[in-house]
Amino acid sequence: MVSYAGVMSNTVGSEIEIRRADIGCDDAVGLITVLNAELSRQYPEEGATHFRLDAHEVVEGRGAFLIAYAGGKAVGCGAVRLLDGETAEIKRMFVIPDARGRGISKQILLGLESEGRRLGARKLVLETGERQVEAMALYRRAGFERIPAFGEYVDSPLSVCMAKEL
Repeated sequence: MVSYAGVMSNTVGSEIEIRRADIGCDDAVGLITVLNAELSRQYPEEGATHFRLDAHEVVEGRGAFLIAYAGGKAVGCGAVRLLDGETAEIKRMFVIPDARGRGISKQILLGLESEGRRLGARKLVLETGERQVEAMALYRRAGFERIPAFGEYVDSPLSVCMAKEL
């Protein structure tokens, strides 16, 4: 299970630590920069959008930003933000290519679900892109189901929205 204070082993035996972090810290900015570059390559067409996440949306009491570390190196991240009193949204889930296939995204997602519950959410929603097949498979394995587009994603033809009851 995910523990923010401790270190846990992932599926291949190396140690992964999940920590709450400030979205403006160097590790977060670095991961988000790599994420945005990857999204730009996957979605080069005009009108493709990389939806924003503002720092005030992930402050204590409104959300959380988590970073996964392996061997002291930031290898992944994710955020959760409250949309209303009962719904929280998963945002900016990402694992660097060299660290994929080690169960890190699952650990980040478990941490974000835990944070969502702590914030009082009864439902989690998320948006991913139609070309992110691995991400959609991860979310389906975690119990998320496809839903109609919501909020800022309604007019985004490349978006896939999903939800899970907590």
